[in-house]
Amino acid sequence: MNDYRAQIRQYIEMEKQVLDSLAENDINKVMNVLEQARLSRKRIFICGNGGSASTASHLECDFNKGISYEQEVKYDIECLSDNVPMMMAIANDIGYNDIFVEPLKNKMKQGDLVIGISGSGNSENVVRAFEYANKIGADTIAFTGYSGGKLKEIAKYNIHVRIDNMQIVEDIHLILDHMMMFILSGMKGC
Repeated sequence: MNDYRAQIRQYIEMEKQVLDSLAENDINKVMNVLEQARLSRKRIFICGNGGSASTASHLECDFNKGISYEQEVKYDIECLSDNVPMMMAIANDIGYNDIFVEPLKNKMKQGDLVIGISGSGNSENVVRAFEYANKIGADTIAFTGYSGGKLKEIAKYNIHVRIDNMQIVEDIHLILDHMMMFILSGMKGC
């Protein structure tokens, strides 16, 4: 039997250090932007690739059901990463880098919001979605890691997880989702 306890402790300690370094002001701003979008009945689109796609889908579920369940004005979030047939059609006919921007051209209006989740901050398909959103006057929120990449530069709002470790970045992006859900749902532990 192998003894992984030292590596387990090291991972847990890294996670705790990164959590302690999060910018609470940035998180607070993002939560207020999200609540304002809900109360103004704006549409929110969210996207990501790989593990970030699953976090995007998870956030959509937590906000649309978990927070909205007992709210009179509910969140209207659509996860662009969930529509596999649409993504594959766009990837096949136009290109993978346009899988998120093309649906936004059909649906997004000025004042709506797009959330992009990217560990590197350099996912070209998310970057293109943000460039389009910024061009039409929509708001943009990025959840990034590593250096923050291009998304950190072009996002109106950003929560940056400062570590060069994709697993911890993705862990903390999901923690951010759950923390926001817990707080915005009135801390009911849904």
